Amino acid sequence: MHVRAARPDDAETLRTAVSRAREATVFDDIGSPLLDVSAAGVREAAAEAEWSFLMEDDDGPVGVAIAHPDAEGSEAELLALWVHPSHAGEGVADELLARVASSVTGRGVDTLRASVPADSPGAQEFFAAHGFSPRGTRRGPAGDESIVVVDADELR
Repeated sequence: MHVRAARPDDAETLRTAVSRAREATVFDDIGSPLLDVSAAGVREAAAEAEWSFLMEDDDGPVGVAIAHPDAEGSEAELLALWVHPSHAGEGVADELLARVASSVTGRGVDTLRASVPADSPGAQEFFAAHGFSPRGTRRGPAGDESIVVVDADELR
């Protein structure tokens, strides 16, 4: 498997991978649809984010990560992290997070932030295991969510 920068023309292969995983959408970290699986939806999201990475194996995409810096530039938000269910536990998420972290620190961003559903212990555990610490809570479109942050250097 290898990680590379996502390109707009990856949209169709990513859409196919997501739909073959029997998922209707790539979800963001708060469980709301971020990318529809239409080629146009994936292409638009990849084009608008500062950092988009795709992990592939011989059969195609197995994961994607998308992040974007805040306007002030000291933090970036992890907008999406998706791993094909058949590749869960294989280090795909770790590698994608490391690639995002390398990219954001290379641009002077120190902190990576994510929003995690308060009622999702699995997501809470995942981010805690990757060094993210709670910053606070807020009311989001899917209900209460925890804001978690990590020093991006810790993910590299």
